[in-house]
Amino acid sequence: MVNTLLQQTTSEIETDAWIPPMPPTDLIFDDGEPLETNQHRVAMNVLIRSYQQHRGAATDFYVGGNMFIYYSTTQVKNRDFRGPDFFVVLDVDGQRDRLGWVVWEEEGRYPDTIIELMSPSTANVDLGLKKQLYDRVFKTQDYFVYNPFKPNSLQGWHRSSEYKAIAPDERGWLWCESLGLWLGTWQGTIDRETLTWLRFYDQSGALVLLPEEAAQQRAESESQRAETERLRAEKFAARLRELGEDTDSL
Repeated sequence: MVNTLLQQTTSEIETDAWIPPMPPTDLIFDDGEPLETNQHRVAMNVLIRSYQQHRGAATDFYVGGNMFIYYSTTQVKNRDFRGPDFFVVLDVDGQRDRLGWVVWEEEGRYPDTIIELMSPSTANVDLGLKKQLYDRVFKTQDYFVYNPFKPNSLQGWHRSSEYKAIAPDERGWLWCESLGLWLGTWQGTIDRETLTWLRFYDQSGALVLLPEEAAQQRAESESQRAETERLRAEKFAARLRELGEDTDSL
C-alpha cells in the first residue's frame, strides 16, 4: 500500500512539475542598418583592435561592436534591437564564435563596459533610454559616450548602486575602472581618416597601440638598435686604426 501511494505521488509530481519556457531561437543578428558614417566605423574598430592588442594572448574576455545584445523574451517579441557600438565582457570564453551576445546563453552575463559613438540622430537615445537600460537592467559597470566629430563630447558613468558621472582628470580623460584603462582623445590619421579619435591609455598614460602601430614601433626600435650597433662598430674600427691596426684584415 505504501509503495502504491509513493508511486502515485511521484507520478503526480512528475506530471505537475513546472517546465520553464524555452528561450527563443529565431534571433536576428543583422538589421541591415550601417553605422552612421565611415568615421564611426573606423572609431569602433579602433577601440576593438586596440583593446585586443592591449590584452595580447589573453582569451578570458569578449570584445564586440555593433552587435545585438539579447536579454529578454519580451525584447525579442518587440524586436527591440540593442547593439552597443563597443562592449567588453570580462571573465568569459573569448574564443567561442558568436553572432551576437545572447545573455541566456552566457550564464546571465552582461557587458562590463559599453561605449556608444554618438551622432545627432542617436544622442538622445544614447544619453536617455540606453543609459537607463545599461544602468538598471544590464548593470554595466562603466558606460561612456563620445561623438567622433565633437572632441569635447566625452562623458562617462561608473556604477556602484546606480550610475554616477565620472569626473575627468586635468587632461580631460575618464578612468574606466572595469578595464583598468583611461579613455581620452587622440588626433591623427587612421585608415585615411583624420579625426580626433577616442583612444585607450594605460595607467601610466601611454597610448594603447593598434596592432599596426605596435608593429611599426617594433620596426623602428629594431632599426634604431641596428643603427646604434653600426655606429658602435665604426667607432671601434676607427679606434683600432688610430692604434695602427689594419681593420681590413680583421
